[in-house]
Amino acid sequence: MLNVKQLLAGKPHNRIWSVHSGQMVIEALELMADRNIGAVLVMDGEELLGIFSERDYARKGILQGRKAKSTPITEVMTAGVFVVEPHHSIDDCMKLMSEKRIRHLPVLDQNRVIGLLSIGDIVTAIINEQKHRIQSLEHYITGAAY
Repeated sequence: MLNVKQLLAGKPHNRIWSVHSGQMVIEALELMADRNIGAVLVMDGEELLGIFSERDYARKGILQGRKAKSTPITEVMTAGVFVVEPHHSIDDCMKLMSEKRIRHLPVLDQNRVIGLLSIGDIVTAIINEQKHRIQSLEHYITGAAY
């Protein structure tokens, strides 16, 4: 079973997209649209303060009547972020995401953000691992038949 460290190493782009606490929601939305991502971290320097997602904008922004150009990101971000560490397994991540109904997990190593995993990253890793297992079994079966 893959762990978080291996998954991050295998990602084609392990970029950490973030905004700082003084920025407005519109700036986070523009970054997310430009990078085609569903969430950004809210950080001051190396300190993780929260995460801001499309869901946050819909529920805490638009539906509350807030304007993206004049709302500070800190008013709509999710604080108290659930995180994982490099040694956690992909199963740990899937379980946490399912239980907490979240789609993104920052990865911390010694309290430093080293990556961000999405539900898509986890699903892709599980699918690839299953493909590898199937291929191994097929190879074993065809080899054992002779």
